[in-house]
Amino acid sequence: MSSQAEAAILLVSNGPGELSTWVRPLALRLHEQWALRPCHTHASCALYLVLVPCPNGTGQEASVARRWELFDRVLPAARFWWLLLRPGRHGPWPRQGVVVFLGGDQFWTVMLAARLGYRHITYAEWVARWPRWNDRLALMGSAASSRLAPRWRSRAQVVGDLMADLAHGQTEDSALAEGEWVALLPGSKRAKLQVGMPFLLQTADCLARLRPGCRFLLPVAPTTSVAELMAFGGLSNTITTHFGGGEPTLERSQDPIGRDVLRTAGGQAIVLVQEHPAHALLSQCSLALTTVGANTAELGALGLPMLVLLPTQHLEVMQAWDGWMGLVARLPLLRRLVGVTLTAWRLRHRGFLAWPNISAGRSVVPEHVGSITPAGIAAEAAEWLSHPEKLAFMREDLRSLRGKPGAVKSLAEMVVDLVPPGTIRPRAARCWAMQAPPTGSPNGMDCSEQGTRPKERKPE
Repeated sequence: MSSQAEAAILLVSNGPGELSTWVRPLALRLHEQWALRPCHTHASCALYLVLVPCPNGTGQEASVARRWELFDRVLPAARFWWLLLRPGRHGPWPRQGVVVFLGGDQFWTVMLAARLGYRHITYAEWVARWPRWNDRLALMGSAASSRLAPRWRSRAQVVGDLMADLAHGQTEDSALAEGEWVALLPGSKRAKLQVGMPFLLQTADCLARLRPGCRFLLPVAPTTSVAELMAFGGLSNTITTHFGGGEPTLERSQDPIGRDVLRTAGGQAIVLVQEHPAHALLSQCSLALTTVGANTAELGALGLPMLVLLPTQHLEVMQAWDGWMGLVARLPLLRRLVGVTLTAWRLRHRGFLAWPNISAGRSVVPEHVGSITPAGIAAEAAEWLSHPEKLAFMREDLRSLRGKPGAVKSLAEMVVDLVPPGTIRPRAARCWAMQAPPTGSPNGMDCSEQGTRPKERKPE
């Protein structure tokens, strides 16, 4: 049995988007460069993940993170308050460590770092809210830097956008068949899937009639499942009939390395991609049809042209907002009335919803909000696909916003600088961790305790 770790690096996050685009790349980079548990059983420093309460959480984040096998310990959001009250129940905890904010409410990491007696670093996209209580501040760009008071700037460093590294972690191991591919991203939370699945399935049928050679793929988010997607896309979801859809069917692949296919009521085949992340496949698509959320930032980082969709015909289920509005919209007794009122108000005062547009302060990708229809969206998608020069322009515009790669490496270095000296050592050999994992492997690594080059796991 291995001895207790002397130090800890504790990543704190909330929803599925942050886990995929911030937490996982940083965890991979740390394991690639440094000897950490669990990859190195006898290392002096361990990597932990703590999830915090968030209205955008699905409840599946902890199980997804455990499958990656990157963390010595994963605490679900439901245990966060108990962790603050009685850390020993979830311990033992090393006496020294670093808490890293990577999503959620920044105040949660302030309390957690104080409770454990650890040092503290925040990755801030737009504003660092508690600079006084941070040892270091990692800022995405000038927006966060300009809002920081001069007295705290000595603690800050602009590292860049963590998502800028996504496209540079791709491999060409997975290739799509020739043709014109459209990616469908209905979201990962119930409120989005309930509307997004029937809407996009019907849109695929309409688009296939307009462009018969068009092919479709749907990345299955790690916090959902194929069974859940089928349920939301079928007649058990009352919204399906509103959009004129029917019952989809599932065709299981007979090939061990093949992919299942969802066939719509109209007969259109949609390839289900269950590898995660699906960046290599998404980057080969011509266009994406997506709901709002962190996935728009992910697609923007990949330079994939997109149409961002938010149908408002069913406001009573579209209560997926952040912050206090998301909490109030979920009150059991007033859910329908308050949820619809808040959602309608938010839509009237929405500004931009897609992250590329928010980042640029202008319309980079089209946003369609309102009583939109699958037929209307299909017609616009067909128009974009018939003008590849316009798609190429949007792709270049997205790439120009992405920024230079290297943010993950810079943040990892800032984190390691706060680890107590002598408790962490470099790896003897580098893991090829930033590459996409082989099929059947959650993280692409099989790190030995001696720090030798990891072996690729064979697909099951």
